[in-house]
Amino acid sequence: MTLKEIAREAGVSVSTVSRVINNNSKAASREVQDRIWEIVRRTGYIPNSAAQNLKMGSRFQDRAVSRSLACLFARTPDMMTDLFFNSLARSIEQEAFQHNYILKYSFSAFDIHAPSTYRLVVDNHVNGIAVLGRCDKQTLKFLKQYFNSVVYAGLNSLDANYDQVICSGRQAGYAAAEHLINLGHSRIAYIGETISEERYLGYCDALAAHDIPLRPEYIVNVKLSSEDGFRGAQILIERNTDVSAIFCSNDLTAIGAMRALQTNGIHIPKDISLISIDDIDTVQYLSPMLTTVHVPTQEMGQMAAKILIDRIEGGHRLPVKISLPFYLANRESCTSYRRPGRLQKRSE
Repeated sequence: MTLKEIAREAGVSVSTVSRVINNNSKAASREVQDRIWEIVRRTGYIPNSAAQNLKMGSRFQDRAVSRSLACLFARTPDMMTDLFFNSLARSIEQEAFQHNYILKYSFSAFDIHAPSTYRLVVDNHVNGIAVLGRCDKQTLKFLKQYFNSVVYAGLNSLDANYDQVICSGRQAGYAAAEHLINLGHSRIAYIGETISEERYLGYCDALAAHDIPLRPEYIVNVKLSSEDGFRGAQILIERNTDVSAIFCSNDLTAIGAMRALQTNGIHIPKDISLISIDDIDTVQYLSPMLTTVHVPTQEMGQMAAKILIDRIEGGHRLPVKISLPFYLANRESCTSYRRPGRLQKRSE
């Protein structure tokens, strides 16, 4: 497979293909980039420099050979719809390619014991695996049996001796809740997972730091998805809670919550403020645009790939843990506290 053949199959120019695989994120639309990377992944394309070294019998041949990685989506059963982890995996793939590695396959922890997936893991022919999102120790132990090199990337720290690239979910959750508190809100609901979830702990920390009581009726424990975000907001409405702001633990959950609020005639931010974590591309195009904590997925993916490849190639042996910063992307869905009220369906 050559660049010209990839370009022909993708329906773009050779220069576009070259820019995309050389990590130029502005070279083409997201759809075109995904199409190109799918072809690269499927065909096992090797960059020309690597191919030339192979033909010439270079003494650097071992480093030039295209090797392969895998990704485990630990927190989502549908790998195609989770924009946050898809962005993270794409960044890993692009960075790995710069080191003559390809992302050979991805799979979800939700079907890891299905016969086809189990066989894929046991008979794997990849050099290492990137675990995206928190998973339990049993799953990590299972992976360690079959993959020599493992790196974890996510918002929740692992209490385990693995290479990790973290953007602290606890600190991000604290920052999100404190932003609402600084706007004058004290009745702040939480929608998202609560068990072993650092974003929830950050929410609790912020309330405690400002002497705001933690009220069980303000907390809705749901999975991180738009469907569950919608259901979580509906539960708050059915409880007739007197909240003035909602903190959703990720953007997908916030998108669902936003839809539920708007369906019930509750206006954002006039009636209620809404904040979340991730900063996926979609949230800039919502109405209102969503205020969220920006997580640096591109840098997390790049760093995870570098650490994983370094371990594969014997560069380090002790576990490495790197923490990356976040920042608040302040947009339209939050405003200063105005008046007391209850979260309930309003007539238009």
